[in-house]
Amino acid sequence: MTTRDIQAQVQDLYGVEISPTFISNITEAVVDEVRQWQNRPLDSVYPIVYVDCLVVKVRENQRVLNKALYLALGVDMEGQKELLGMWMSQNEGAKFWLSVFTELQNRVVKDIFIACMDGLTGLPEAVETLYPHTRVQLCMVHMVRNSLKYVSYKHRKEVAADLKLVYGAAAEAEAQVYLDLFAEKWDRLYPTISKLWRTHWSRVIPLFAFPEDIRKVIYTTNVIESVNMSLRKVTRNHRIFPSDEAVFKIAKKWTMPIHNWKSALNCFAIEFAGRLPQ
Repeated sequence: MTTRDIQAQVQDLYGVEISPTFISNITEAVVDEVRQWQNRPLDSVYPIVYVDCLVVKVRENQRVLNKALYLALGVDMEGQKELLGMWMSQNEGAKFWLSVFTELQNRVVKDIFIACMDGLTGLPEAVETLYPHTRVQLCMVHMVRNSLKYVSYKHRKEVAADLKLVYGAAAEAEAQVYLDLFAEKWDRLYPTISKLWRTHWSRVIPLFAFPEDIRKVIYTTNVIESVNMSLRKVTRNHRIFPSDEAVFKIAKKWTMPIHNWKSALNCFAIEFAGRLPQ
């Protein structure tokens, strides 16, 4: 709501006139709380971190601009999901993501086991620059979606089913066999798809180190997509934000547990031996 909207509603509901300064003082207190939240110290280790970006409309210098809102969602050692922070930029890019991970490192995050993300060019390298031992896991939903861009409508369902055999395989060797079979079947029509998967193969296969229930947690960024849906519900009535700070006023903590976390933690203890905090 704009200051004028707030004044009008208070007048209608309570018959009281309030000044813009009074409104500003209240909202500024919210901004201070958000700043404290954004700069709070974090845990030293996060087994899983999901990163994503969405676009919001912000008014700036009497113009309406599309801006990129960056989000990082971490899973802590107790299996709780927590929004680590929100950042704003003119557009999404790997260089800005590098600054995001630099800030996380400055806020005491020393290690990330698995970073889940979409396929933005340069984003995996941005993570690996600051966290060289982190395994980057590309989102399979995004991989399939990007693959289907090349496919005619009549073949989409069949291609998607054949790709599911690849990322749904029991082990990496089996996945490689299914990818070879996919190439034999579809390369004549859609050679770009198998090339895409082979190019990103090293960031497709980390999920095969884990059992099925843990794979479902790490092979998609749907977890952070649910945060995006919550944000979009809030922003539905704010199609244009009056400022960057107005966007950050919607910040909150998303905390919820990961199912079967004890089993996942045991797997992480074996797969990442020596890196779990005592």
